Amino acid sequence: LAKLPMKKAVATSLFIIAINSLIGFLGDVQNYDIDWLFLLLFTSISVVGIFIGIWLNNFINGERLKKGFGWFVLVMGIYIIYKELANQ
Repeated sequence: LAKLPMKKAVATSLFIIAINSLIGFLGDVQNYDIDWLFLLLFTSISVVGIFIGIWLNNFINGERLKKGFGWFVLVMGIYIIYKELANQ
């Protein structure tokens, strides 16, 4: 759409999602009892996932990533539609 390489588009999207999530978390942190141990464990696993993603980035080209992401979105969309229709 904007001639942005796929890898940069994914990175930009994930950065925006992370900032949005952080703002939401900071807004609610005073209103809820946070399970800090779970949060630390989840964050640690996420950081490991980031490093694995950086390493995998060396082996996946942009076109392949684009096609794979497209299939992922399609499958998730079908799954969500199925779940919504099954609940009615």
